[in-house]
Amino acid sequence: MKQTWRIALAGAVLALATGPALAQSWPTKPVRMVVPFPPGGATDAAARIYAQHLGDFLGQGVVVENKAGAGGEIGAEYVAKSAPDGYTLLMGAVGSHAIHAAMPDKPGYDFATAFVGISMATSMPMAVAVNSKVPANNVQELIALAKTKPGTITFGSAGPGTSQHMAGELFQVVTGTRLMHVPYRGSGPAITDLLGGQIDMVIETLPALLPQVASGKIRLLGVTTAKRATALPDLPTLMEQGVKDYSVATAYALLAPAGTPPEVVDKLSAGMQKAASMASVQQAALKLGADAVATSPADTSRVLKQEVARWGDVVRMSSAK
Repeated sequence: MKQTWRIALAGAVLALATGPALAQSWPTKPVRMVVPFPPGGATDAAARIYAQHLGDFLGQGVVVENKAGAGGEIGAEYVAKSAPDGYTLLMGAVGSHAIHAAMPDKPGYDFATAFVGISMATSMPMAVAVNSKVPANNVQELIALAKTKPGTITFGSAGPGTSQHMAGELFQVVTGTRLMHVPYRGSGPAITDLLGGQIDMVIETLPALLPQVASGKIRLLGVTTAKRATALPDLPTLMEQGVKDYSVATAYALLAPAGTPPEVVDKLSAGMQKAASMASVQQAALKLGADAVATSPADTSRVLKQEVARWGDVVRMSSAK
């Protein structure tokens, strides 16, 4: 009996000691940060803003690896099914992954349970933009116009199930309007047709819109976040213009496969938070029209759960596919 008790006690002591030891020894080789989109996009930019500084904190290189396809789901599924050892991470577009999880054609993994949150990385406001020929100078005028012409005002998106698409679906739900969705293969073609007047409006990220404002061919009506965008302090939010319960941001987060040791997750999160406090990281994010917003693992996981629940409701209400 005493021998059994001693073995159990030894096991408990070993378990308590393993966590700190693992945190101290990990990592012993470079860490891969998978971006599930092509190079040059907002998710890729978020990864590269943090990768070098995170690597300096860890004492090992952090290599950004692009695995694009299926709207971000090929790379996300790859990481979800990787070994939970802290060496393969995902820089995910939180909104897009949560939206895809709610769609009828679900990806080959469960976003709600496949990952553990490490830290948010950047949060990027979106804005409602119309072609300059559209007779609307603010969001309420756009809503009134849409209600007089139900189903005829066209809004473009980066593709079905993207954050841009679902931001438009949410806009219709909360304003009681009916728009005509025109999906494109990416934000670039949608912006091109907005400039040319082939579509009436988009709800897009600021980096995609800001270079086009000086052309005079588009008009920004409002930002989608709860607070005004740092890059556009004079542009009111949709909520300021009377659109209640409308707050949308394109958020990016660093995630690890479920089952990754908490000590490793905590160490990664500490590195992300240290990087986000650096002026150089904040400035790099601001140049993208984004904010550096690193968070604790608990806060990150809370955001993931909120996004899954929120976009699930929007998909059901809008019957989006």
